[in-house]
Amino acid sequence: MKIKALFAIAALSATIASCTKDYDNYTPQPISGLSIYQASPTTEKLDVYVGSNKANETDFALGNKIEYLNVYSGERQVTLRKKGTEPVLLTEKLTFEPQIGYSLFIADNLAAVKFLMLKDDLSKPATGKARVRFVNLSPDGGALNLNIEGKDTDLFTNKLFKEYTSFEDIDAADKVTFNVKNTAGGAIATKIQDVKIESGKIYTVWVKGLKATTDDTKIGVLVSEHKL
Repeated sequence: MKIKALFAIAALSATIASCTKDYDNYTPQPISGLSIYQASPTTEKLDVYVGSNKANETDFALGNKIEYLNVYSGERQVTLRKKGTEPVLLTEKLTFEPQIGYSLFIADNLAAVKFLMLKDDLSKPATGKARVRFVNLSPDGGALNLNIEGKDTDLFTNKLFKEYTSFEDIDAADKVTFNVKNTAGGAIATKIQDVKIESGKIYTVWVKGLKATTDDTKIGVLVSEHKL
């Protein structure tokens, strides 16, 4: 279910409770939103569990994203395994605030894999604008800038591995090219072209992969919409 349903669920729970004889004893269970991004540079497929529930319904590979899931608020165990196997690659207790959306990134090489969880600011952009955040998830990428082609000034600068920005407003446009540049020297490390950026929407631009490889784990950049 999409994150916009969180408030509807809370309202529905309250309505149901008000119609029951046990209203005084009823406490609706708070809900949070969780999206999950696979940014670990590996060709392995992964499985992600929140508590005992498997989060991915299909193969979860580098560059994939799981859209917002409803999870119960509070402390939840999140576990990562290779597809179809029992050994645990990583498990961690994460805390979710009620009616807040989160992005959970699977980061670093698989031997040193870790979680990076960010709270999502899903407030509405200004009229005619979209909102964008930048996250550097390339383990060997060094410090990176994000530039919109045609703009003299970089949108975000000097973000090291696992560093990220707040959300900023940008102009909506049918075709946007995002250049990821090396902070030192300004050379383009990777880019993505002809991205449609729509007014009123919210996006995360995230760098994945390795500069040192040329296979499917090579450095790249993706633009993911926060589907509200």
